[in-house]
Amino acid sequence: MRIREWQDILEDVTSADVDPEAWRAVAGDRARGVGEDMYLAHPRGGVYVLKTYARNPFAVRGVGTQVARKLDDEIGSFLPEQDADGRFAVQSPPEDEDHAQTVSKRLETVVRTHADAPTTPKDFFDDVMDALESPAFGPMEYDQYDRPEELEELSDRFEEANELLDSELDDLIETDEVDRGFM
Repeated sequence: MRIREWQDILEDVTSADVDPEAWRAVAGDRARGVGEDMYLAHPRGGVYVLKTYARNPFAVRGVGTQVARKLDDEIGSFLPEQDADGRFAVQSPPEDEDHAQTVSKRLETVVRTHADAPTTPKDFFDDVMDALESPAFGPMEYDQYDRPEELEELSDRFEEANELLDSELDDLIETDEVDRGFM
């Protein structure tokens, strides 16, 4: 297992040559300490775990690793189904100004189309992600105040990886002196 910076893990996700709509995610508070845990999974793209924290309002730091090369049925049972309410996306910036203009025109067309027709929030989201050429998006189970049960189950399945990532993240937090809080 190779522990890397969280942004490197997201680069792996965005560069994976897989169906962008098939990604699923579960996220919530860390079991102990500052920060959040997130699992990103794709049937062919693998399963990744990220542990991050906000160093300040402008900087997020963290670590991550790939914990499985493929998403099997057992692990998949802890991830949300395609019709789940929550959504997430991983974005890549436009390559240049021409690409940005092309993407913005497509996005404008999607917004106009959905404004004039009956639609669902999921359909709108999916069409926006297609227009933005999002490399990874899909359903997400997320709790900003606690840990979803599914997150706890995945953490138990990948206990060794979680312990190593927690240790690495705790070192970052200590180095940044974020664990002291504000008084």
